[in-house]
Amino acid sequence: MSAALNALIGIERDLGSHTFTAEEIVTFARKYDPQRFHVDPEAARHSNFGALCASGWHTTAIWMRLNVEDMKRQVKAAMQRGETPPQFGPSPGFEDLKWLKPVYAGDTIRFTRTLNGFRALQSRPGWAMMQMSSAAYNQNEQKVLEFNSAALIGLA
Repeated sequence: MSAALNALIGIERDLGSHTFTAEEIVTFARKYDPQRFHVDPEAARHSNFGALCASGWHTTAIWMRLNVEDMKRQVKAAMQRGETPPQFGPSPGFEDLKWLKPVYAGDTIRFTRTLNGFRALQSRPGWAMMQMSSAAYNQNEQKVLEFNSAALIGLA
């Protein structure tokens, strides 16, 4: 594994922020998670959430978009430095996915990813499995999302 990647172990990386609008919450939920507290502001007021809130899947999907954008930036930056960029592969999935607090319309959520380590793959020479943890925080720095994940990375 490259020294540059090893130097990133344990450092929380800011992936960016996103402000959730009521319109966006309802549009996503109507297509993918049509529960009353995601699609109907009045019904949401009478739910245990007390107001319209984003689907956890919506929150996680925004993390994914920002994560992919960050990986593209990392590849571009490595190329601009004259380095061989890392080759990112697929992920076998998430573990311990938790939606800890509701994300309400108007909330601005900051998304992060922390690289926890690498494990060389005997079955795929030249590849390793990256272990990561990710989180998201609202504007009050309260954690609203957390999970662990892994992804393949080519060893240059």
